[in-house]
Amino acid sequence: MKIMNTGGTFNKRYDPISGRLEIPFDNSAVESIVSSFSYDVEVAGMIYRDSLDMEQNDRDQLAAILQADDEDVFVVVHGTDTMDLTAKTLAEHLHDRVIVLVGAMVPYSIDQTEASLNLGMALGFAATRPAPGVYICMSGIIAPHEQIRKNRAEGRFEIV
Repeated sequence: MKIMNTGGTFNKRYDPISGRLEIPFDNSAVESIVSSFSYDVEVAGMIYRDSLDMEQNDRDQLAAILQADDEDVFVVVHGTDTMDLTAKTLAEHLHDRVIVLVGAMVPYSIDQTEASLNLGMALGFAATRPAPGVYICMSGIIAPHEQIRKNRAEGRFEIV
């Protein structure tokens, strides 16, 4: 199993110089969470941006990287705003893999609870080796990507 970190709110940290929340070019939030595990989990990163800034070529690049990797189970840390678009792209290209997209509505640097819970759930689910497919793990639920959506009005994900 491998974690691919692409950025998103999950990873944002406050930059006191710019006065903004920014996505760093590192995996420290994810690495902090998995450091307490009793087993090693490989963490790799790419893109490092807000999902609102992700473009189709970023999604295609992610799909190509996952496809070229020998691993067959991935957890992808991703921003929540366009998680569904990335899930759709990955489902179109990767039919024989287990991919679980996960994110957070609140940055890990501000409140560690949600990000830690979501990532832990995603990793636990992925470890069970479910049927190949693309899943989303958010708001305490895990479902095939086409069955879960972000409810922007309520600020959470739900089964549709």
